[in-house]
Amino acid sequence: MNYWLMKSEPSVFSIDDLRKVHTTGWDGVRNYQVRNMMRDQMRKGDLAFFYHSSCEVPGVVGIMEIAGPARPDPTAFDPKSKYYDPGSSPEKPRWYLVDVRFKRKLRRVVTLEEMRGEKALAGMQLLKRGNRLSITPVTKKEWDHILSMEKA
Repeated sequence: MNYWLMKSEPSVFSIDDLRKVHTTGWDGVRNYQVRNMMRDQMRKGDLAFFYHSSCEVPGVVGIMEIAGPARPDPTAFDPKSKYYDPGSSPEKPRWYLVDVRFKRKLRRVVTLEEMRGEKALAGMQLLKRGNRLSITPVTKKEWDHILSMEKA
């Protein structure tokens, strides 16, 4: 099993939005490194932290499950979508998404500030200087440590 952290701005799509729809495609990713992780490394059953970004208190707010293998992102083919890419086609897709399923909200937000203060998370990709990726891998040790912080 792999573990991930997936960022979303709560004003665009929040953990509560995911809870309402239960399962949805994680669409609109337009970064090749992130696309490659979704396409080549994410597997059905993997777990991911839902992370609220670009908000007053950024942090881990919930857990979701990867509900299926990567598939072409249909927003890339839709000229009306803000994620439209005229260089991508159903025959030669450039962009992919994975379906995610709501598992649970955390009891409280584990904030970015708190995570930065934890020695056990010092190597976490999210916390590395200059990291701007919307999806990052999380080690099992990091996963367990963040879950232990939820109870604090």
